[in-house]
Amino acid sequence: MEPNRLSAFQLDVLREAGNIGAGHATTSMSKLMNNKVDMQVPSVHIMPFDEVLEWIGASDTPVAGIMIRIYGDAPGTVYFILHVEEAESLVKSMTQHSDIQLVHGETNHFAESAIKETGNILTGSYLSALSDFTGLHMQPSVPFLHIDMAGAIVSHALIEVSQVTDHALIIETEISYGGKSHRIHGNFLFLPDPGSFLKLFQSLGIEENE
Repeated sequence: MEPNRLSAFQLDVLREAGNIGAGHATTSMSKLMNNKVDMQVPSVHIMPFDEVLEWIGASDTPVAGIMIRIYGDAPGTVYFILHVEEAESLVKSMTQHSDIQLVHGETNHFAESAIKETGNILTGSYLSALSDFTGLHMQPSVPFLHIDMAGAIVSHALIEVSQVTDHALIIETEISYGGKSHRIHGNFLFLPDPGSFLKLFQSLGIEENE
């Protein structure tokens, strides 16, 4: 069975899990930022690797990629990817430091910790909701931050799993804060280990011989 054979109904189930996860993340992020935060999941895709980079953006776009390893019943690797300017804007609001930069100047460990915590909250919330929907246990590792061109980060991520799968699960995410005066767009990219997609599909009622 190919991953792209997920029906519109199954994609809607994954999207609903993403929306529930976004709702949980909203509460945690609002407390962390001491500000009203709104999150939504516009779309969910099962996408072949050759389309992932095009979806994320131009290969020379600077991005922040928060990488988290997933353990449990459906192991794999998750990347939460957003443009560097949006990551910096988010961190400035979280830390109340308007001069924070993630790319230029010396490494700001305070800023890095803040953006890692964002990835940790989002990933943990999404995985918790997905686990509730599928009955699968999925446990995230500590987050790792990579700042580079989109092409470098996505290519590195895909090369690591290209021998075992050629599709990725992408949950598109929109976050608004500061009275919706700030809006950022990110992508939650799940790259499965061998067999993880099959377990995920079967948990949604799709058998291997379909």
